[in-house]
Amino acid sequence: MKQNANNDLSHHILPNSATMVGVCIMVISIVKSQPADMVSYFIDKALAVDSLLFTISALLSFLSIRLERSTVGLERWAEVLFIVGLVSMTVIAVIFSFEIV
Repeated sequence: MKQNANNDLSHHILPNSATMVGVCIMVISIVKSQPADMVSYFIDKALAVDSLLFTISALLSFLSIRLERSTVGLERWAEVLFIVGLVSMTVIAVIFSFEIV
């Protein structure tokens, strides 16, 4: 099987995106165990969307690794979605910690 020369980043995005999906699921389960209020509702929904971003990022990075044709575009989108997911998770953590909402 021929490896793409430019998919080194995808080899890092794939396992880290999968890990972040697990982190999102764990935090969602922690939030669900707390009394329901507007903050927990917002965090629950935001982390579900964040988990979806990480899942799509993992899928794109996997395809970038597996496909034999040029997959620079897939890798770029995987990177963008991963960064958006990280930034949104950081914002959610700040909101959760300081109960800004």
